[in-house]
Amino acid sequence: MLPDRPTKLVPPVLAKMAAWCACLILVGVVVYFFALVIARLTFVALPVAIALLLTALLFPLTNSLRQAGMRPIYATWITMLVALAVLFGTGWLVGARASDEFPNLVQQVQATARSVQDWLITGPLHLKEAQITSYVDEIATMVNAQRTAITGTVLSAGAVAFEVLASIVLLLFVTFFLLKDGERIWAWILRGFGNVAPRVDRAGRAAWATLSHYVQGTVAVAAVHGLIMGIVLAGMGVPLWAPLAVLIFFASFIPIVGIFFAGTVATLVTLGAKGLVYALIFLGILIVEQQLENHVLQPLIVGRALNFHPLAIILVLAIGGILAGIAGAAVAVPVAAVIYRALPELRHQRPALPPPSHGPDEDKGRRGDAGGEPGEVPRPRGEGAAPLDDASGWRGAEPGGRDAEPGGKGENGRRVDTE
Repeated sequence: MLPDRPTKLVPPVLAKMAAWCACLILVGVVVYFFALVIARLTFVALPVAIALLLTALLFPLTNSLRQAGMRPIYATWITMLVALAVLFGTGWLVGARASDEFPNLVQQVQATARSVQDWLITGPLHLKEAQITSYVDEIATMVNAQRTAITGTVLSAGAVAFEVLASIVLLLFVTFFLLKDGERIWAWILRGFGNVAPRVDRAGRAAWATLSHYVQGTVAVAAVHGLIMGIVLAGMGVPLWAPLAVLIFFASFIPIVGIFFAGTVATLVTLGAKGLVYALIFLGILIVEQQLENHVLQPLIVGRALNFHPLAIILVLAIGGILAGIAGAAVAVPVAAVIYRALPELRHQRPALPPPSHGPDEDKGRRGDAGGEPGEVPRPRGEGAAPLDDASGWRGAEPGGRDAEPGGKGENGRRVDTE
């Protein structure tokens, strides 16, 4: 009686709330330590995460080649080669355009610098040439003072470049094997879940479909953003418009900071090549287009792909940015979408199938089990039915019995129909 007494003193609602709080605390501790492990294994976790995104983007091509009758190894190689060809082809095109237009850009920047210097001297500021020279000297002095820090940054950048190269190699290997043996890898993972494997399988497949839709929608939004900005830069006659459009495309995958960096670079290039007026016009177009992307394109395209309401997309982006900054904003939408799709599959269990009913139509063809002809309904044992032989099933009528004459009459004078 003593153990039950404290339980009776606690209201049921409070007991349920305490149980839920304990579960939430346990889940929070597990998530915290999992995040610590991921942070320590960033060198491995980041390439694997990018490989999952690339696999979600490239798998439709691999699947189409497999359905066309191609072996998985060949379909995977063709997919990887096509992706590398597109990547290196884009890089070669951007590099060729940059090498052709860079001298013109230097000349335009020099002309813009001279015009700005003349405006500072003859404009409303009425600066003297000596003052401008002193400002330039101060900037040069600041650069020289930070030379040691810059040198250390370059050396650390070399180490980072080596790590990036190793990460790219790991990324390519992981992407290749996910495209080739994704189903086998998933089946191997499911073996560790035992009886709950069907639920995990359904949740994993729902999460994978959601992630694929998110990647495809994000690529579509980034392509629209890069295309519009490329057209604007080309229309203004800005040099290096193709490299800047590609830079804006890739920067669109990183919320906030990505477009801020790419937009700053494009605005500075426009300022140096075409002057202040064109730079302000481009900056205004960039701000308007970015707002349209954040509040119209991304919620509509990505929201439809994930079946999310536009308000949910905006709120998830805001919460992710507040909690974890840029990285949180980058992964907030896919993580929320994956959890939203996977949790129902983990919680609910499909009802068991009802036992098959044996109706008259389904009993047809079962006569073979009783020794009769296929497709015939077995006769019931009883009055008016021939007895069964233990060895061969149906046996003929007994001599002198009521079924002695097939198609004739029995002992009681009733006609017995036989086939």
